[in-house]
Amino acid sequence: MGTNLNSQRSTLSLDVEVQVVTTEAEMAEAGQVRALAYAHHLGPSVSSFAMAADPLDRFPGTVVLLCREKASGKAVGTARIQPASAGASLMIERSVILPRQLALQARAEVTRLAVLPGVSPLVKLCLMKAVYLYCEAHDIRWLVIAARNEALSRDYRRMGFKDFLAPGQMVPLAHAGLLPHFVFTMDMQAICDE
Repeated sequence: MGTNLNSQRSTLSLDVEVQVVTTEAEMAEAGQVRALAYAHHLGPSVSSFAMAADPLDRFPGTVVLLCREKASGKAVGTARIQPASAGASLMIERSVILPRQLALQARAEVTRLAVLPGVSPLVKLCLMKAVYLYCEAHDIRWLVIAARNEALSRDYRRMGFKDFLAPGQMVPLAHAGLLPHFVFTMDMQAICDE
């Protein structure tokens, strides 16, 4: 299993693989997964915005991951990694002020994490492992992620994310339609040192 997701596919379990989106066709597949997953959880009114690629998907440095079933080739999950670049902030920083120690270091926000209804729960774990490997390979120190409900929050805590806000506190996120979210951070260096 390689850590260079830019140049090769990374096999992360026996039946799925994760790759970096490099073509318009793959971007369209990621959009389809987003639309179906968001419609399942939030209703059909939000699925239309999810289907089309937004400008951040093509922003320099942003990476969109696509998870496929190996046997069928069907896209079953996707996630986006938006690193903070010099002089630019993360989208979440429009709604939350990150502590100075975090804001001054290499950091990335994970957004548009979407998994088709009914697929193995391992798909989300495979996507998050790919996020971790990508960030490790690119010297990203901090990950930031938001969750819109307690079930997702439990998943992220199990993966090693820590509550950024007070337990139970949510904040409306400007880049997520002002829907209230829990916010989590992960110190990649601390994970590596364990």
